[in-house]
Amino acid sequence: MSERGLDDGSGGGGSADGALPPSLTVDAFDVRMADVADIDLERLQALSISVGWPHRAEDWQFAREVGHGFVALDEIDRVLASAMWFPHGDDFATIGMVMTSPRLQSLGVGEWLMKRVLLASAGRTYRLNATRAALALYRSLGFIGHRTVFQFQGEARRSDQPPSAEPVRRLEAADLAAVTALDERAFGTSRAGLIARLFEQSVGYGLERDGTLAAFALCRPFGRGHVVGPVVAGLDEDAVAVLRPHVDEHDGRFLRLDTHLDEGIFPLFVARSGLRIHDTVLTMSLGAPLTDPATRGPDRPVTFALATQALG
Repeated sequence: MSERGLDDGSGGGGSADGALPPSLTVDAFDVRMADVADIDLERLQALSISVGWPHRAEDWQFAREVGHGFVALDEIDRVLASAMWFPHGDDFATIGMVMTSPRLQSLGVGEWLMKRVLLASAGRTYRLNATRAALALYRSLGFIGHRTVFQFQGEARRSDQPPSAEPVRRLEAADLAAVTALDERAFGTSRAGLIARLFEQSVGYGLERDGTLAAFALCRPFGRGHVVGPVVAGLDEDAVAVLRPHVDEHDGRFLRLDTHLDEGIFPLFVARSGLRIHDTVLTMSLGAPLTDPATRGPDRPVTFALATQALG
């Protein structure tokens, strides 16, 4: 593999300031970079299928609406790789949708796109969830590993346990501000734009205590069925209480949930609801500390379940 003259991706000439080349010669063919927003959804979905990821065309579209990114194209415009970033305010972003066609995973295309993402989103701190195949790449870019994410999925099974004594209700449009504020306390930064978009596509349940929202769980179509997330609470019992109606509503259907927790009341309820650990990834950060879910408490809400691995 050889690299051509350095460029910032805008098509100009090379420079000595660390900018990136607009194209790569990979193996025996050229690869060029393009904006993910300019690519047909069917071609993006073909990439996710090639790497065994469940993303539908609709999931790609949602990612493009809330984030930015780049793809690598071959000489006949097949999508060979992708990388995206999702801004939250001016100083934080999550990175996700980092996929590389299996035949190119050792040829530097993923690194090329990741460096372009970091240049485009410069000035922020970052968080991402790394597959085992990408760990070495992220570590080479300075990312530090924190906690394992457990991907639970399967055919949901209605719980036979008695429901929570705390009243749980369906969330309405008027609850958006309270949901956004509680998510910010748990996640560590405001995700107002993302939460608003998720709220539009989700069914949500919330639990109030003393007139204040104490826990919530959103659920929406994703991948092979539905995904529950984010789930935010300070107490395990509250997290279970807002998750339970989603499990019951999807009895017999595919459901997914991604969590940093593999011990305690919450993951035990998830397992008893028919979901099993399918895979794991590692949450990593670059300049952005991760809230430890072990610190949770009545006044310390944490994220019990991620929105998705790409969004955190």
